[in-house]
Amino acid sequence: MWGRRSIARAGVAFQARPLTVRPAPLRTIHLVSRTLPTRPRLRFPALKTFTPTRHCSAEVRMMASQERETLPDVAKPINYHVSLFDLQLGGSWGYKGTLKIDLQVTRATTEIVLNSKEINVQNAEILDKDGSQLAKASGITYDKKSERVALAFSQEVAPADVVLSINFTGTMNNAMSGFYRSKYKPTGEVSADTPKEDDFHYMLSTQFESCDARRAFPCFDEPNLKSTFDFEIEVPKGQTALSNMPVLSEREGSTPGLKFVTFEKTPVMSTYLLAWAVGDFEYVEAMTERKYKGKSIPVRVYTTRGLQNQARFALECAHRTVDYFSEVFEIEYPLPKADLLAVHEFAMGAMENWGLVTYRTTAVLFDEGKSDNRYKNRIAYVVAHELAHQWFGNLVTMDWWNELWLNEGFATWVGWLAVDHFYPEWNVWSQFVAEGVQQAFHLDSLRASHPIEVPVKNALEVDQIFDHISYLKGSSVIRMLSVHLGRETFLRGVADYLKSHAYGNATTNDLWSALSKASGQDVHSFMDPWIRKIGFPVVTVAEEPGQITVKQNRFLSTGDAKPEEDETKWWIPLGIKSGPQLATVDTRALTLKSDTVPGIGEDSFYKINKDLSGFYRTNYPPPHLAKLGQSLDLLSTEDKIGLLGDASALAVSGEGTTPALLTLLEGFKNEQNYLVWSQVSASLANLRSVFSQNEKVAEGLKQFTLRLATPAAERIGWEFQPGEDYLVVQLRKLLISMACNAGHEGFVAEAKRRFDLWADGKDVNAIHTNLRSVIFGVNVSEGSRKAYDAVKAEYLRTDSVDGKEICLSALGRTKDAALVKDYLDFVFSDKVAVQDLHSGAVSLAGNSKVRHLLWGYIKENWDAVSNRLSFNNVVFERFVRMGLSKFADHQISEDIAAFFQDKDTVAYDRALVIVADNIRTNASYKERDVALVLEWLQAHGYA
Repeated sequence: MWGRRSIARAGVAFQARPLTVRPAPLRTIHLVSRTLPTRPRLRFPALKTFTPTRHCSAEVRMMASQERETLPDVAKPINYHVSLFDLQLGGSWGYKGTLKIDLQVTRATTEIVLNSKEINVQNAEILDKDGSQLAKASGITYDKKSERVALAFSQEVAPADVVLSINFTGTMNNAMSGFYRSKYKPTGEVSADTPKEDDFHYMLSTQFESCDARRAFPCFDEPNLKSTFDFEIEVPKGQTALSNMPVLSEREGSTPGLKFVTFEKTPVMSTYLLAWAVGDFEYVEAMTERKYKGKSIPVRVYTTRGLQNQARFALECAHRTVDYFSEVFEIEYPLPKADLLAVHEFAMGAMENWGLVTYRTTAVLFDEGKSDNRYKNRIAYVVAHELAHQWFGNLVTMDWWNELWLNEGFATWVGWLAVDHFYPEWNVWSQFVAEGVQQAFHLDSLRASHPIEVPVKNALEVDQIFDHISYLKGSSVIRMLSVHLGRETFLRGVADYLKSHAYGNATTNDLWSALSKASGQDVHSFMDPWIRKIGFPVVTVAEEPGQITVKQNRFLSTGDAKPEEDETKWWIPLGIKSGPQLATVDTRALTLKSDTVPGIGEDSFYKINKDLSGFYRTNYPPPHLAKLGQSLDLLSTEDKIGLLGDASALAVSGEGTTPALLTLLEGFKNEQNYLVWSQVSASLANLRSVFSQNEKVAEGLKQFTLRLATPAAERIGWEFQPGEDYLVVQLRKLLISMACNAGHEGFVAEAKRRFDLWADGKDVNAIHTNLRSVIFGVNVSEGSRKAYDAVKAEYLRTDSVDGKEICLSALGRTKDAALVKDYLDFVFSDKVAVQDLHSGAVSLAGNSKVRHLLWGYIKENWDAVSNRLSFNNVVFERFVRMGLSKFADHQISEDIAAFFQDKDTVAYDRALVIVADNIRTNASYKERDVALVLEWLQAHGYA
C-alpha cells in the first residue's frame, strides 16, 4: 500500500506531496461518522529491547510469537466461499452475506473465534464435508475492543476438516475502509442502475489493509492465516463487478434486473488482499508482451464512465511493469489478469490487492494537456510500487505486522527501480535521494522515531507504523545494501527468497539468509542493527596529517543524544571518493565507534558517502565543507543533494552552523539541475520557517533567496517549449515559485497579469497547466479577496483530476486572517472531501504568517474539527501531525500538550509526540542561532 502516511509525499513521488507514498509520498481520507474503537497504544521499544534473531532457539522464537495477541489456534482456514447479496444501494446501504469456510480444526473445542467489526452474525453452524450438521452455534458474542466474534457450540467439535457456515449482515460504509461506497459526479451519461443519492452517484469498492477485511465479513484476519477465496456478489445488471480473479460465470439474481457474478478461486493469500468493486465502469486494455503459460495477460485500468482516456498513461506503465518484474524476480506474474481501478474516495495513495489494485484518482489518472506533468512521475511510481507488491507482499507475505517494512520498504525501492528502467531521463534515484532519503532522515532524527522493524503485539496497533520509517528508511536501507552487494547479486538473492517462500509467509531473517547465500556475505550481522535499532548515525570527520579519523554517533535533530541512546555500532559503508577529480573510491566500512583512514589527510580532497548511498549524515571540518562547496562541478547530483541535506540538518542540531550552510548555499547560484534546486529550496524553506518571527532575519533570508534564485529564474523564463524535458519543466516551475515567494517584482507582476487574464475570462489559457499551483498560490498570497474567491470558485467547478488538490493548497497561502477563517470553514465543510483535509493543514502550516491561526481555529472549534476528522484514525493522525509540526515556539508546544491532555488521543497520540519533538527542535534551533544568522546576513549585505 502506498502513501498511507505521507505524503507524503507517501511516499516519495515528488516534493511537498499532499500524501504521503502509504506514503506519500506524498499514502488523506474520507470517513464515516462512527464511534472509533479504543485501540491499544503502540509502544516503541527502548534500544535494549530484545528481538529474536536467527541465532535464537526455536523455543525463544516461539515465545516471541506467543506474545502477540492473535486468534486462538484451534482452527486454520483453508478456503472461504463468500457470497454477498441483497445490496441496498441507497438508504441504509446494508447487505446480506453467507460465508462457508473450509476449516482444519486442530484440537477439540467448543468455541471458534473470528475477527468481526460492525458485522451482525445471525447464525452459524459446523458442517461435515458432505454438508451434514455437526454443531450449531448456541451463543454469539462480540468483543468490540478486540474486534472479534466468538461462536460457542453446545457440543464439542473434534479435530477434523469441517465447514463453518455463517449468515451475516453488514453495511457499505462511507469510511474508506472495509466494503465502502464512494460518491462522485459523473462526467457523462451513466448507466440507469448506477446508485444515486441527492446530487451524487456511487461506486463500491474495498480497502482491507491492515485489519478491515473483518469489516466486510467475519474472517481469520491475520496475515499468516492464508487461504484461498471463492467470491460472488449480486449486482444490478448494468453494473460491472470486479474481484481479484476473472469472472467465472454469471447467473440471474434474486429479482429481475439483478445478476450474480461469480469469480474464479484465488491463489492462497492473506485476507487483507481480497478485493472487489462494483460500478458503472469502463476500461482501457493492453496485453503483456511476455507470454505467460503460452499467452499474453490482459492488463486493464478501470474508471467510472467517461474517465477511461485519462487512464492511458497508467496503462502504458502497468503492462510494461508486469513484464519487467516477471523478469527481475525470475517468477512469472502468477495471476491470469491484472486490473487497476480508480476509486473516487480513497484514504491512502493505492492498495496492492492481488489482481485488482485500487488507487486514488490522482495516483492513476492523467489528463494530457490539463494535468500537471509532475503527476506522470507520481503515477509511474505508484503503479510500479503496487505491482511490485504482487510478488513482494502478495506472493510472499510478511509473517506478522512487525515486518511491514518487508512489504513497503522493498516495494518503494523496486518501484523506483522500475521507473528508472522505463524513464531514465527522469533521474529518479536523485529524486529518491532528494525526497525519500531526506524525509526518512527527518523523522528518524527525532526521539519519536522507531526501529524499521517494530514489535507489534496487537494488529490494531499497526496503523501507526505505516510511516516514513517503514517506507522510506526501509527503502533507503535496501538501496544501501543493494549498492554494497551489487544490484545483480541483490536481485538474485531477492528472486531466491521469493521462490523459497512463494504462497507463504516470511521474515526479515529469511530475506537476509537468501541475500547472504547469493552474496557470500553475512548480511545478518551488518544489517540487523539497521533494521532493529532506532535512529541512524552521523559520521564526524577529523583531519590529521596523512589520515582522517571517522567517528560514528547517533544523530538527533536536537544534538543531545545521551550515552544510553548512543550505544549502537552501525555498519557504515564509507564510500570515500578522493583525488583531484574525486575519481578514486575506497569502499571500506566503518564498524567501530571510531577508526582511522590512512592516505587521506588534511591537505587531501575527498568526499564521503558516494552518491549518498549510505543512510547517514556526514559532518566535515568547516574548511573542508567550504572546499567541497567550491568544487560542485566534481560532485554528482546525489552528492550535491547529500551535501546540502547534511549541512542543513547539522545546522539544526548544532553540530554544524547556519552561516556554514548559508555560505554553502551561495555556491549553488549557477546550478541547473532541478533535483539539486529542490534541495536548495527545501533547505531555504526550513530556514525561513524557523526564523520567520524575527522580522530582520526573515527579511534577510528573503533577500538571500531572491539573490540566489533570480539568475536561474530569469535564465529559464516563463515559456514552455514543445517536447521539453520533464526535469526542465519542473525546474521552471520551482524557480518561478522561489522568485515570486522571495518578492521578485517582475515575476510577481507577471504572475498577476496571467492570473487576471484567466480570472476575468479574457484568456482561459493564460495560465499554463504546469504553473497553476505557482500562479494561484502567488495571487492568493499577494492578492485580495478577489483572487481568493476566484481560486475557490475554480476548486468548486474544476473537472481536472489534479485541480482540487492544487486549488486547496493555493487557498491556504492567504495572509488575511478573515480569509484564513473562511478557508478553514470551507476545508471542514462538506465541499472538501475528507481524504483531502490534510492539504489544508499542510498549506497553512507552511504559511508562517498565519499558521498560528490554524492552531487557534482547532482549539476554538474542537468539537466540529474532531467530529469531521474522527471518521478515520488515519485522517486524524495525518492532520494533527502535518498541521502542527512547523511551529518554533516552546510556549505553543506547551499549549498543544495542555490542550490535548484531557482528550482521547488514541488515534493520533504518536503524531502528538512527533509534533512535540519537531517544535522542540525548531525552537531550540531558533533560540541558539537567531543572532548568529542575523550577524551573517548583515555582514554579507542581505539585512
